[in-house]
Amino acid sequence: MAKPKKGNRINIIVECTEARKIGATPSRYSTNKNRRNTPGRMEIKKYNPYLKKHTVHKEIK
Repeated sequence: MAKPKKGNRINIIVECTEARKIGATPSRYSTNKNRRNTPGRMEIKKYNPYLKKHTVHKEIK
């Protein structure tokens, strides 16, 4: 029986960096990324409902 291929797409969690700095509740989003195209940590701008503005969210492990 053949071994299944390991896919390039993986699920990740991104967390707000600004809320972490001030000690507020960090917003977290779940998304996926292509491991081949973005091998490093991903950064995207998402909405933080606790701060009521768009902030930079970084990938966490």
